[in-house]
Amino acid sequence: MPGARPAPIAILPEGSAVFAAAVVEAGGEVAPLSERTRGLIWLSYARAGELGDVLAAHPQLDWVQLPWAGIDAFSDVLTAHRRPGLLVTSAKGAFAQPVAEHALALALASLRVLPERARARSWNAVPSGESLYGRTVLIIGAGGIARELIRLLAPFGTENVVVRRSAEPVPGAARTVTTPALRDELPLADVVVVAAALTGDTRHLLGAAELGLMKKTAHLVNIARGPLVDTDALVAALRSGTIAGAALDVTDPEPLPQGHPLWTEPRCLITPHMADTPEMTAPLLAERIRLNVAAFLGNGPFIGVVDTESGY
Repeated sequence: MPGARPAPIAILPEGSAVFAAAVVEAGGEVAPLSERTRGLIWLSYARAGELGDVLAAHPQLDWVQLPWAGIDAFSDVLTAHRRPGLLVTSAKGAFAQPVAEHALALALASLRVLPERARARSWNAVPSGESLYGRTVLIIGAGGIARELIRLLAPFGTENVVVRRSAEPVPGAARTVTTPALRDELPLADVVVVAAALTGDTRHLLGAAELGLMKKTAHLVNIARGPLVDTDALVAALRSGTIAGAALDVTDPEPLPQGHPLWTEPRCLITPHMADTPEMTAPLLAERIRLNVAAFLGNGPFIGVVDTESGY
């Protein structure tokens, strides 16, 4: 790392004034990408493949900041260009508040049968809906979103159970279990919230067998990545009444094509990957950039360091 001296940092794509300001505020120097560049802030998720070309052409880079919490789009690039001395950080944890807020909104909407109510075109006085108060919420994942969601759930008096790779306790959780115990916990949950990273090991973490273990009154919320849930299995579970409802901010495939059965499934609520909008995330990412530029210059620890082997 360059230590406490000015180091040129490039921002690609260019033209993001709020992020440039964060670099300068931390004491960094924003400059075009060149052989002098030591740090790179990469702001495009859609252009993840191009990052590989940049890393290949600029082996002098010491640090790369990625734009989102999930790095699945960058995993192949980071694996191919892994080398000693290259540190990668992401935004993991930075967007926890808006995403956790959205997860809570989706859970409440599904429990209160709002997918069906919103589509209704006539009055239906048949009582329907469940309360979140005192329910058991199973959260898959233990990152910033999970921890913020636990904080938001406190007024509801829920019993929160966290599933994660390690058994290290999560504050606010009644218990923390490891991934192999997922199937033991699914039959006990009233709401299952998927907030895990997408890796080779977690793809289709929830398939037909897992959905079949859930209560018929249980609701599934996914605010992480679509492929964590087997879409075909979810469609079948909703059609058969295996689970009571699903609320999704992410889908597989994504975008979800017109005519897909989830669009017309009365027990399913879909938001188009909008748990956090650019207006919400820009100041949060700018703060993450500011802190990591300071760390790059030797003034504090890096936040959101990526383990390129595990994929998050």
